[in-house]
Amino acid sequence: MTGFTEMINIQKAYREVSIEGCEVIGEGANGKVYRISEDTIVKVYKNSDALEEIHNERELARKAFVMGVPTAIPYDVVKVGELYGSVFELLNAKSFAKLLIADPSACDELAAQSVDILKTIHSTILKPGELPDKKAEALVWAKFCAERLPEEIGTKLVKLVSDIPDTLNMLHGDYHIKNIMRQNDENLLIDMDTLAMGHPVFEFAATFLAYVGFSSVDSENVHRFLGIDIELANKFWHSTLRYYFGTDDESVLKDIENKAAVIGYARLLRRSIRKNKNNDPEMNALVTFCEKALIERVPKTDSLSF
Repeated sequence: MTGFTEMINIQKAYREVSIEGCEVIGEGANGKVYRISEDTIVKVYKNSDALEEIHNERELARKAFVMGVPTAIPYDVVKVGELYGSVFELLNAKSFAKLLIADPSACDELAAQSVDILKTIHSTILKPGELPDKKAEALVWAKFCAERLPEEIGTKLVKLVSDIPDTLNMLHGDYHIKNIMRQNDENLLIDMDTLAMGHPVFEFAATFLAYVGFSSVDSENVHRFLGIDIELANKFWHSTLRYYFGTDDESVLKDIENKAAVIGYARLLRRSIRKNKNNDPEMNALVTFCEKALIERVPKTDSLSF
């Protein structure tokens, strides 16, 4: 009546939620997912100023759902200590990571099911500019790395990324077993804030890092992140490639893995350098590893597309 709300943005205070003692059931690049009740989970964002990210992820999840991608859509925003979270209704849901930890023999079955969802995502064709362009982001990685690599190799790396076809496929951007949930007999995706568009090779680059690349120097990294050992992670990665590309030809699969690895190690090299503020020995080792991997792989690579 006074017009006060027209002058000042007034919103209802966010409900506060405690995650003390709650089970971690998923984790992605930007947050951890906790079960807070039998039928409710909350994704807690690592960034303390994440409200814009939260609202953006909700819209992206709705967009993906409408386009036929099986995903959970958040229905509430809450405060978790000093952080913010999104609340989802997921009754009895377990991540593929939990299922794989409980039964490693289910590796092939779960890889096949994860590929079914991945193909649904990649078969979704978007309009130009509808989501962030992953190739543009990858070019930033490549140009950054070019300054660290021998000139000929750095120049070729940038050209390889530049030559990847500009496609309009939807990409998840952070696709791994902690972001796939099974609710009863239905498989759903979470962590939709990394949705992008571009050639599927960029998806495989991110997935390669989750299962293999991030553990290049410390093989325990994959256990800390996904809860499985490096052998099982490699097996799941290899099964994912076999089912997605429909072949057991090792030379074909190795070639595809190399394409993913070149992009993945470029991203990881940039990330490691930018994060290494304190000259950390492990981070230094990762930087050295990535540089060596690119120096070895780039000259032998003629194309990054498939």
